[in-house]
Amino acid sequence: MRRLLAALLTLCALGSPVAAEIGPPTDLASRARGAGKVVVARIVDVQAQYEVNRFGDRLIVSHAVLEVLETWKGAPQNVLDVAVEGGTVGDMTLRVSDMPSVRAGERAVFFLDADARGGHTPNGRGRGIIKLDDADRVEGATLSLNDLRQQVRGALGQGQGGR
Repeated sequence: MRRLLAALLTLCALGSPVAAEIGPPTDLASRARGAGKVVVARIVDVQAQYEVNRFGDRLIVSHAVLEVLETWKGAPQNVLDVAVEGGTVGDMTLRVSDMPSVRAGERAVFFLDADARGGHTPNGRGRGIIKLDDADRVEGATLSLNDLRQQVRGALGQGQGGR
C-alpha cells in the first residue's frame, strides 16, 4: 500500500508544472526601481553571435540595436545596444526559456542594466523586456503603454508630466 501511495505521489509531482521564476515575483515598480535605465524603444537591427558567458558556457547572444523613443529612467540616449541570450547563427538556434526572442521592428519597454562591454542587458532577464503590439498594448495583456508609463513614473516619483 505504501509503495502504491508513493508511486501515485511521484506521478502527481511529475505532472505538476514547474515555475521558472525563482523567489518572489517582481512587480513593475520593483523592476523600474531595480533597473539602471528604462526606455521605450524599437529594435532596428539584431545580430547574433557565439559568446562565452561569465560561467564559461558557449552560447548564442543576440545584440539588438534599439532606437530609443522615450526614456523613463536614466540618461537619455538615441541608440542603445542590448545583449539578449538566444538567437540564430547559421542553422543553429538557441531558445532560452526565460528570455524572449528579439526581432527587428519589434517595440518594447526595456528595463536595462549596463554591462561590462559598454552595452546593456535586460534587468531581471526576460522580465526586463515587455513587448508592445501595434495598438500600444502589452502583448497578451490588457495593459497599455500609457498604463506602464504611469506605473513606472509613479514608482520613480516622477509624476505624470512630459514624455
